[in-house]
Amino acid sequence: MSMPSGTELLLIFGIVILLFGAKKIPDLAKSIGQGIKGFKKEMKDEEAPVATSVTPEAPKQVDTVVAEVVEAPKTTTQA
Repeated sequence: MSMPSGTELLLIFGIVILLFGAKKIPDLAKSIGQGIKGFKKEMKDEEAPVATSVTPEAPKQVDTVVAEVVEAPKTTTQA
């Protein structure tokens, strides 16, 4: 597939102006540019090594809880 020629580019640009309007095109281009800039920033942040501590922490002691079993008082019925 080859690149579009000059007349084809003009036709595509004319259709874009008809669809979005002349006032919306700069806003659309600005939002696309901000999206690309944010994507590149996140990719750069992803490549940077994250400084983490190499020494693991000692496991924490868990307190054990002893539960008492309490029985309900016995009721006696006299008949």
